Amino acid sequence: MDEQRAAGEGPPRWWRQGPPWRYRWDDEDRNPRWPWRSTAFLTVFVLAGSNYAAGQQAGERAALDPFARVLLLVAGVLLLWRLRHPVPVVFGTASAAMVYLGAGYPYGPVFLAVALACFSAVVAGHRRAAWAALGMLWTGHVLVAHWLYRWLPPSGDSAASWGQEAVVATWTVAILAVAELARTRREQWAREGAERAQAARRRADEERLRIARELHDVLAHSISVINVQAGVGLALLDTDPEQARTALTTIKAASKEALGEVRQVLDTLRTPGDAPRAPAPGLDRLPELVEQAAGAGLTVRVEGEPPRLAPGTDLAAFRVVQEALTNVVRHSGSRYARVRLDHDGGALRLCVDDDGPATGGEAGGSGNGLAGMRERAAALGGTIEAGPRADGGFRVLAVLPSMVKSEGEGR
Repeated sequence: MDEQRAAGEGPPRWWRQGPPWRYRWDDEDRNPRWPWRSTAFLTVFVLAGSNYAAGQQAGERAALDPFARVLLLVAGVLLLWRLRHPVPVVFGTASAAMVYLGAGYPYGPVFLAVALACFSAVVAGHRRAAWAALGMLWTGHVLVAHWLYRWLPPSGDSAASWGQEAVVATWTVAILAVAELARTRREQWAREGAERAQAARRRADEERLRIARELHDVLAHSISVINVQAGVGLALLDTDPEQARTALTTIKAASKEALGEVRQVLDTLRTPGDAPRAPAPGLDRLPELVEQAAGAGLTVRVEGEPPRLAPGTDLAAFRVVQEALTNVVRHSGSRYARVRLDHDGGALRLCVDDDGPATGGEAGGSGNGLAGMRERAAALGGTIEAGPRADGGFRVLAVLPSMVKSEGEGR
């Protein structure tokens, strides 16, 4: 907190709804506001209370004169700076109170000004200054009450009892204890606020990553199909119009599907927390992926039956197959791929193979597609292995925990 103030920054916004002794900060200049009302109230109370105490202690202590009222006023007005300069204020109020007592004026609420200044200094993190100021005041009171009283007004005064000093010391310790408790609670609230802010940022980052993965998987697959079919259409536009028409039809279908899935992702951003309008894709849509790959000139053979999976695992498995087939279309010279599904009770083993060779960029690098697959698998407690096979070609192997759906749960 001290470093935060030294850098010219105020407490976080949530602190403004904190406890009643919170610091109030100006959004424009990032400086603490002037505590006018509390200072004015306490100053009036100190002046009025001291007048009442003077009447009660008439003949025992010196009467209030203009110098006494100036000391009381100084002790109160100094509190106006207690948020900006807590150390000078706590020493200033303690000094004014010590002079006031040394001059023999009546005991009264002047100690409240010292207590509030000490409280503000401790809460602000200046503990040693507050302790030193209170120690100075108590030491000065002991000297006046047990030694210097002979030469200080009022005349004929006697030494104070040590029981009275014990009471003063008890009040001093109580003030410090309450201030320390407030400081501890404030630091705890600050830590909790920082933890909440960090958790919110972490959730936002995770959501951004999830949306980025969804958009990448949808767009990369569909645009790859569109790119291949556009090339076919351009090449056959003059020689084989019917085949070119088929390519354009495939482009239209792929773009329509991509727009639908992108719209679904964007709808979750516009209305967070609402149920999606369409179910998330899963392995039940594997035939659609095979059909789209066929439209891009890739023959896909599926081995094994898709098991019943939890929604998160089902979506991750679908996206892994989608991304793997997209990479085959984009980076492999092979026009044939195999998708094998093995379910051994506790895990789903999903393997996508092609025979290669690679034709474009690095097929097994650390692009966004493979990184997204690894992130999906890691989020579920699974693994992804992707790389060239020993006999040529490329393999993507995903192992995902298969939490089977309950009977009442739809796909």
